[in-house]
Amino acid sequence: MKALRFVIEPDEGKSIWLAGIGVDFRIWGEETGNQFSVVEHPIEPGRLVPPHVHSREDEFSYVLQGRVGARVGDQEATAGPGSYILKPRGILHTFWNAGPEPARILEILSPAGFERFFEEMGTIAETADSPSEFVQRRAELAEQYGLAFSDEWVAELTDTYRLKLVGE
Repeated sequence: MKALRFVIEPDEGKSIWLAGIGVDFRIWGEETGNQFSVVEHPIEPGRLVPPHVHSREDEFSYVLQGRVGARVGDQEATAGPGSYILKPRGILHTFWNAGPEPARILEILSPAGFERFFEEMGTIAETADSPSEFVQRRAELAEQYGLAFSDEWVAELTDTYRLKLVGE
């Protein structure tokens, strides 16, 4: 039987980069009986995660560094270090680095499983031959994970806050 990890060092584990946002894998679902998983997201200044809706999991983000803007449903706010952002399943949401410096959030995904989406996205980011292929493969993967992307809010948020979508 594999020994249980009970200390995870800051530089331990797998990391991927998705052109504007990273994923540092901290706790995998297999380690929690698939109750939850934990990832950290370093986010470049001015980067917007495409608006999306989860059908299977809730996301709970804790701001570690920088300023993070978020829109969840019809509510919008900016959160600094020590703040939590709740992104329930079934509600369109997005987030972005709202400051001039790098931001970092710790994200709890419940139930676990969605961390595997990020893992597969890393492969797509490394192997896609063009931006259009990346978007197509991302959409196909999203469907497998009960995730739907939306263009809603993108023009408004990119214009208002001078943001660029992750991947651009």
